[in-house]
Amino acid sequence: MNIIFMGTGTSHGVPMIACDCKVCTSDNPKNYRTRSSILISENSHNILIDAATEFRLQCIRNNVRRLDAVLLTHPHADHIFGLDDVRQFNWVQKEEIPVYGTEDTVKTVRNIFSYVFNDKHALGSKPRFSLNTLSGKLNLFNQEIIPIDVSHGSEMATGYRIGGFAYITDVSAIPESSIKKLKGLDVLVLGALRYTPHPKHFTITQAVEIVQKLQPKQTFLTHIAHDIEYEKTNSELPNEIRLAYDGLEIEI
Repeated sequence: MNIIFMGTGTSHGVPMIACDCKVCTSDNPKNYRTRSSILISENSHNILIDAATEFRLQCIRNNVRRLDAVLLTHPHADHIFGLDDVRQFNWVQKEEIPVYGTEDTVKTVRNIFSYVFNDKHALGSKPRFSLNTLSGKLNLFNQEIIPIDVSHGSEMATGYRIGGFAYITDVSAIPESSIKKLKGLDVLVLGALRYTPHPKHFTITQAVEIVQKLQPKQTFLTHIAHDIEYEKTNSELPNEIRLAYDGLEIEI
């Protein structure tokens, strides 16, 4: 299984608009963060988790040539607004692409992208994707995918486990029933916004505490705000916990 971190930033991205902080003005490319998303490649199939706002640019930068399915964690703008760019894969592959999410996520996507599902723009260029509501484990391309419920403030988001890999982005708490599904991991990707508290996201300190509880072999932190400088923060973390960065590629 090959994993590409398409984006590792929070909803604002880094650099943020009209910000002159040391991270937003940094010349270190690892401090440049588009909105969070990953691409999982195995058995000649590509599964995207979240269609970030910069999805088109992420695909060009990482030379993504095929897309077979999309898993959505929740329906916030920075995680779904790239769905319109699925249309180029429709054109190249001559097929519709399945998109999966919870009932709430699917409903929101259907409302926001209503033009996809009506005939008013039949002659225009629009994406072709089917919306599929998650109901327990999912089997895609001979891979078992386990949805994992997590809290995102007062809302819920969905993480995903595939074999020894799990991806949990926007998260403020993980219920005990989900903790059990995250044991025995080789690689965990976990959202960690910054050091100062936030009502809807783990801080880096909280993320480290969860990692110590779960004991995966390796952890990468994602969904990172402009408060976090890459080199300095990595030097402060345990060796088995690293910050992810845009374009990072790992193999499991």
